Amino acid sequence: MTDAIKIDVWSDIACPWCYIGKRNLETGLAAAAADDDAPQVEVTYHSFELSPDTPVDFEGGEADYLATHKGITPAQASQMLERVTGVAADAGLEYRFDLLKHTNTVKAHELLHFAKANGMQLPLAERLMSAYFTEGRHLGEDDELVALAAEVGLDAHAARTALEQHTYLDDVRADEEQARAYGINGVPFFVIDGKYGVSGAQPADAFAQVVRQVWAEHADDGDDEAVA
Repeated sequence: MTDAIKIDVWSDIACPWCYIGKRNLETGLAAAAADDDAPQVEVTYHSFELSPDTPVDFEGGEADYLATHKGITPAQASQMLERVTGVAADAGLEYRFDLLKHTNTVKAHELLHFAKANGMQLPLAERLMSAYFTEGRHLGEDDELVALAAEVGLDAHAARTALEQHTYLDDVRADEEQARAYGINGVPFFVIDGKYGVSGAQPADAFAQVVRQVWAEHADDGDDEAVA
């Protein structure tokens, strides 16, 4: 039996291109899944904080954040947000930067590791990104994070305990250390089978193409082993 393709994704829940990349990856995988010899894929998300110095309660909107951190004018920031909103819409996502509450994301990453330990990482990653970019939920607050964890079926008490005790903070730091080892300095970043790197929110077709190519390599490796 051919081994599944492993896709490791470094992302931040506060990264607009990460949610777009996530959706495009899913669309590409769905297209490849319709093949007669459909690739088997395992996706794992890893922590990357784009702005670890951001306060939990950031004063101002997303345009203010961009203007402050990127050294651009408010008008340029608004143009950037308009552009990314259009790209998100093409991916089927309705971004609401007018509602968005910019915050520190380390606890959201801790919660994702808690979800991973309980077999629910993918549903929670989707729920957190949707809550952040389309609903204006405050993902720096424990109460909000626990509520979202419960929505996807995780135990609320256990989730709160994990956040209060920082049970998974070391796992967050290990992900970030691995990112540095790989030379990743921007997200989203996709590592396929530990040997191919794909940077940025690529189109769905690009993801479909790469998993088909890698799946064919897996099949060739299996044939070689069979002959040996």
